Amino acid sequence: MNEENLRKIQAITEAALLAAGKPMSLEQLRDLFTDDERPARQVMEHVLVLLESACEGRGFELKKVASGYRLQVREEYAPWVSRMFEEKPQRYSRALLETLALIAYRQPITRGEIEDIRGVTVSSNIIRTLLEREWVKVVGHRDVPGRPAMYATTRQFLDYFNLSGLDQLPPLSEVRDLEEIGREIEKNIQAEIEFESSAAADENTDDEGAGQPEPDTESNQTLH
Repeated sequence: MNEENLRKIQAITEAALLAAGKPMSLEQLRDLFTDDERPARQVMEHVLVLLESACEGRGFELKKVASGYRLQVREEYAPWVSRMFEEKPQRYSRALLETLALIAYRQPITRGEIEDIRGVTVSSNIIRTLLEREWVKVVGHRDVPGRPAMYATTRQFLDYFNLSGLDQLPPLSEVRDLEEIGREIEKNIQAEIEFESSAAADENTDDEGAGQPEPDTESNQTLH
């Protein structure tokens, strides 16, 4: 394939990712083209490498996450870009962040197992918020009396935190306790800025349906 065709495919890919406002998989990008012009998978991968290189030194980057590829503002420019939006990112209680961290690292895990580790009851509002945000999902039921639901993280969780897989989470050996994990997750929440303002508007809509985070009454608990 000649350079002119590669540049055209690269431009189409860039335009599609800018318009999508969400990650697109390799196959979704290839499906933009008609059968007679559809690039081979290897060509599409090469185009994405070219696009990534073209973003170097610019305010945005090509990022691969669990659901595919997206164009997004570089994290170091988030403090300036965030001033464009009046609504600030929603803050979550320590209890919710610790629950999310346990699900991410111990999945699949039941609510009872989370409570055993944390030593306190997990509020139904926390589980409901995580489900409504589509950060966790029910993946089965433990084969014990009562058949409690087992929870695991989702592709949306990975996408939101700029991860392509769970193997990109920091190793537990590098994390001292659940509170530290919670602070890291909260930092990522505050830093996350979508490239498209339309995507930011969609995120705000999701927040309205997710309910308000409950006051953290468990912050004085000591975790081991």
